[in-house]
Amino acid sequence: VGGALLAAAEGVEVVLVGDSEVLGRELNARGGAPHGLHIVHAPDQVGMGDKAAAEVRKQRQTSLYVGTELVKRGEVAALVTMGNTGAAMATALIVLGRLKGVERPALGAVLPAGDQPVLFLDVGANADARSSHLVQFAHLGSAYMSAVRGVASPRVALLSIGEEPSKGSMLVTETHELLAHDVRLNFVGNLEGRALLSGEADVVVTDGFTGNVCLKLAEGMVSMLFDELRGAARSSVRAKIGGALLLPALRGVRERLDYRHYGAVPLLGVDGAVFVGHGRSDERAVANGLKNAKHAIDQGMLQALGDAVSGGLPRA
Repeated sequence: VGGALLAAAEGVEVVLVGDSEVLGRELNARGGAPHGLHIVHAPDQVGMGDKAAAEVRKQRQTSLYVGTELVKRGEVAALVTMGNTGAAMATALIVLGRLKGVERPALGAVLPAGDQPVLFLDVGANADARSSHLVQFAHLGSAYMSAVRGVASPRVALLSIGEEPSKGSMLVTETHELLAHDVRLNFVGNLEGRALLSGEADVVVTDGFTGNVCLKLAEGMVSMLFDELRGAARSSVRAKIGGALLLPALRGVRERLDYRHYGAVPLLGVDGAVFVGHGRSDERAVANGLKNAKHAIDQGMLQALGDAVSGGLPRA
């Protein structure tokens, strides 16, 4: 609710989906609902447990299902959820379906990388994947970066343990062969994990298991780094003086590396706009998720993704 109010204050028309009594109470505690913020009642909810994805098939009055139905009917432009990722994808597939030709949707995380962010996918929608899935992820990611981020001919790379085409698992080597011969993509080869944020590619493709581990490792490293810097800056009088001088610059660095800056990542490949945020998101992350979803829609994300698959995607 707090994040929705922040986004509404910046011109985003927000529909809150959930228990109307609870939402109304929360809004009243914050001064009431402003113009441009609405409530749609959904009495049930999906939990964050392992079985949440299975629950959506039985429960049609959850906020997740009702919100996705609003997208299906065209009553809202996009769904932004901070709930269970598996349940969000399952609901999107049941209610919205896939774009024609797409075998698996993918979650794409926008990460800081030099002057231009990099889209890293899949980061959790598919723990297992085939080479044809990864090639489709590359097409979806390229279309997203072109439309939403304005990148002309996005450079696509494949995450691997070495730059050589022969390096990597069977999945990686098979995918490299397919990407290298796909004339519709600007494929620049394999990319090692250390170069993920180097700016050498605009789209980096991997399977959902590897992508999720990489993403959470990066989040943990950023958190640890700033904790260490904070501790070091308080270790002596000299360190405190130096820390005070560096504080403005460090705040800028932390802003660029903070997952809350983007708030939610797009689920690419479903026939509608769905964005999934972190389960521990705060108000700022929710507000940024809503604003970035609106930006993606305004930039023609859905049309670009539809165009990308209309020419036919590689299949297994």
